[in-house]
Amino acid sequence: MELTGIHHLTAITAQARENKQFYTDALGLRLVKKTVNQDDTSAYHLFYADGLAQPGTDLTFFDWPAARERRGTHSISRTGLRIGKDSFDFWAGRLADRGLTAGKVIDLDGRTSLDFEDPEGQRFRLTEDAPGVTAAAWEKSPVAAQHQIHGLGPITISVPDLAPTELVLTQVLNMRKVREYASPDGQGSVHVFEMGAGGPSAELHVAVQPDLPIARQGAGGVHHVAFRVPNKPAIHDWAQRLNELRISSSGEVERYYFRSLYFREPGGNLFELASDDPGFAVDEPLETLGQSLSLPPFLEGRRAQIEAGLKPLD
Repeated sequence: MELTGIHHLTAITAQARENKQFYTDALGLRLVKKTVNQDDTSAYHLFYADGLAQPGTDLTFFDWPAARERRGTHSISRTGLRIGKDSFDFWAGRLADRGLTAGKVIDLDGRTSLDFEDPEGQRFRLTEDAPGVTAAAWEKSPVAAQHQIHGLGPITISVPDLAPTELVLTQVLNMRKVREYASPDGQGSVHVFEMGAGGPSAELHVAVQPDLPIARQGAGGVHHVAFRVPNKPAIHDWAQRLNELRISSSGEVERYYFRSLYFREPGGNLFELASDDPGFAVDEPLETLGQSLSLPPFLEGRRAQIEAGLKPLD
């Protein structure tokens, strides 16, 4: 049993309209699914991805009226976005033009990198993608195809103690520990674990930061990170594995666009395992993804009530 990479990452926004504008305009991502949080239908669940809405490119948001995140450990602390090695000057200029908080282009862990924050303070890192990888471009993006974001990864989590988290990553999830480097913020060391074929799309970076306060989740923070499994039956296998190891989990959860399984690692971070199938085109054509409110069949009967409770995004 092997995970193959990052599937998606879900964060929190308190400003859904502004969130949509920033991620589709400033970052040039495609809104591929406009739906609701299936556990809280008063909130949007917005999915941004590449032109083909592929697993591994989904950056998603719950729309909750939350206070800003309090930063610290026990958190998913930085979201990696992969770009081409020749795109850093473009992105440094684009971020500066929009007045965003950004660092300098540096070499980090052997890759060109650029840190920045979105308007609500979510921390991102543009990272040089593996050679030969290109974006599945979205033709309506305001960003030229050669500079579009390829997808997610690596993802960084912060924990106060490496040992229990490493045990779960290597002995339960079958990730491989491959190297470590000094955290660029001067707060501890970062240990790199990889899945599948490896590379930035399939890495989890674990920052060991015992001196930080405990984070409090909120707007501008990350709710959970999901890892890829090839299909729905594989989720069943992983559920059995966690049960056999007596690791508490959600059990299998049908999200319609993928099947999921949730559990917390010892550092307190919420992990999800999600299937690559069936994908976002299961209920609307690929060409028109994200243009109208999509609801899974088990919520369709409540459409009028749900739509009445949502704020306009445009």
